[in-house]
Amino acid sequence: MIYLDNSATSKPSALALKAFVEASELYFANSASPHKAGRESNRLVESSRSKILKAVHLENSHKCLFCSGATEANNLALKGIAFQYARRGKTIITDMGEHSSVKNACKELGERFGYNIVSLPLNEEGKVDPKELEKAMNNDVILVSILAVNNETGAINDVKKLGEIVHKFPKAYFHVDATQAIGKENFDYNAADLLSFSGHKFGAPKGTGALLYKKTIKFVPISNGGEQENGYRAGTVDVPGCYSLALAFEDVIKKLKEHRENASSLMEELEKGISSIEECSINSPKGHSPYILNFTLKKKKASVVVEALSQKEIYISTHSACDISSNQGSPVLLAMGKSQEDAENALRVSFSYESKMEEVETFLVELKRILSEIKDR
Repeated sequence: MIYLDNSATSKPSALALKAFVEASELYFANSASPHKAGRESNRLVESSRSKILKAVHLENSHKCLFCSGATEANNLALKGIAFQYARRGKTIITDMGEHSSVKNACKELGERFGYNIVSLPLNEEGKVDPKELEKAMNNDVILVSILAVNNETGAINDVKKLGEIVHKFPKAYFHVDATQAIGKENFDYNAADLLSFSGHKFGAPKGTGALLYKKTIKFVPISNGGEQENGYRAGTVDVPGCYSLALAFEDVIKKLKEHRENASSLMEELEKGISSIEECSINSPKGHSPYILNFTLKKKKASVVVEALSQKEIYISTHSACDISSNQGSPVLLAMGKSQEDAENALRVSFSYESKMEEVETFLVELKRILSEIKDR
């Protein structure tokens, strides 16, 4: 099997799986229980929290709240902040390249609760122009949510510059969805007041993730029940999930340079191969993440090619796995100024730190063969 759909999810690492099993066997007690076993479980959760914060040098400024993944973390960041600070203002700024969990949370806040949602355009490189954010900022803005790396094109936003603009307005917080950046891109984590991610994108088990947020921030909880996670997320804490997430997080942050060098060499070969195919057009901008490449087929139907590759046990995707509107074409590519036809026939190849050169070479051989065999659309 050649798996090149790591932006959708990645294989759990041996380190994370071992940690999950060990914690499940030894620390199965409820971490909220007052007895010794419960206290031991709670200590493991708290040490996991510390590992994550220390890995990105946020232990003095931020807290870590464990979630089921970036979707939950994004919803808590957006809705929790919006409801907590509603008296400060009613404007939230995001952009047209966000993950559906951000876009749809903003849509609900606008339609049901009367918030003014400003969606910034993307430039031709698929990024948010800091000048556009600067023009949109005012004293009514309470939150700006912009992702670090686009999950479809790999476009990398200037998190530091965007954060500096937001922080000129003391009532506004800056939220960054860093799901496609953790362990893959170096950026200034301190630039974000709130930062969310999913563990399954970098080798942790599915159902794990976190929201890192500045210690001065408060939320209105979006789930009610017990007082777990400082009262912001009710429900029994997933102790093995927290522990395995922390170890996987620590590991990919430590090995970021090594992994990125490998991904860059793979991407160089992939781009060279795709560029040599006349009917392929690359959509990812210059300087994109070396883990993600988006390109369009000019003559063949993308879904047919994906299925043909799948029959060979080569797995790529046509779009974000979370975007239910993808049958209308990629909203991200349309926002970049690509045509409807290009947006409807795009393919995405995405690496993990385990991806290998021979996999890229085999993929290119099979892609060229399939394109020569199937009918034009």
